[in-house]
Amino acid sequence: MGQENVLGVEEKDQVLILTLNRPAVMNALNFALLHAMRDQIDKVRFRTDIRVVIITGAGDKAFCAGADLKERAGLSEQQVKEFIFTIRNLFTAIENLNKPVLVAVNGFAFGGGTELALVGDIRIAAETATMGLTETRLAIIPGAGGTQRLPRLIGKGKAKELIFTGRRVGAPEALDIGLVNRVCPREKLLGACLEMAAMICETGPVAIEQAKYAINHGMETDLATGLAIESNAYWVTIPTQDRLEGLAAFREKRKPVYKGK
Repeated sequence: MGQENVLGVEEKDQVLILTLNRPAVMNALNFALLHAMRDQIDKVRFRTDIRVVIITGAGDKAFCAGADLKERAGLSEQQVKEFIFTIRNLFTAIENLNKPVLVAVNGFAFGGGTELALVGDIRIAAETATMGLTETRLAIIPGAGGTQRLPRLIGKGKAKELIFTGRRVGAPEALDIGLVNRVCPREKLLGACLEMAAMICETGPVAIEQAKYAINHGMETDLATGLAIESNAYWVTIPTQDRLEGLAAFREKRKPVYKGK
């Protein structure tokens, strides 16, 4: 299967939808898929006409089953290191993308599949979704950020429980522990993501970029430093045309038209 087929790419109303497209192997991550995703993320960073990215999986069964273990079996130790390096860099690039990333967890998400969901900003899961960092059951540990991002999202105690046991959690429990933001019926999943994306598209692009920057970087430091990061991010928005447009629209009782300037 060629690189161009392993990832579905669709644009709709300022939204880029990336669909992991290897349903025969539960959308497992191989080198071709990682490289295809990297290329799309690198390109969309500088596109002002795309405001939100949605990542989902093809088919009803799986979002992403993690690394492609059939490919892994044929790799040398050096190639496994290359794979881990590639997936870690890609996931960090997605996490640091200057646009909101919504993850539509449409089915099974194990190992690297859950780690991929963790790098999104907002996770919406189908009622049928099952998630888990299952690596310890293969005598390895999460290698694409799972040991770091899961405790930051759901707390250290619960993260240790899930990683130490390799236990899988269904959508209701994922919602309960804060692993996902929302749960909805499978057939309404993409619609729910597009609805949220549409709300984000009504906001100021520069403001969103700065808010994401302030949250991501501020969370990694103490409150005083975080407040300084927020303050600097706020200053970036003050001289923008969009801020003046927002005030004018409020005064004139109309919807603002933001241009990211």
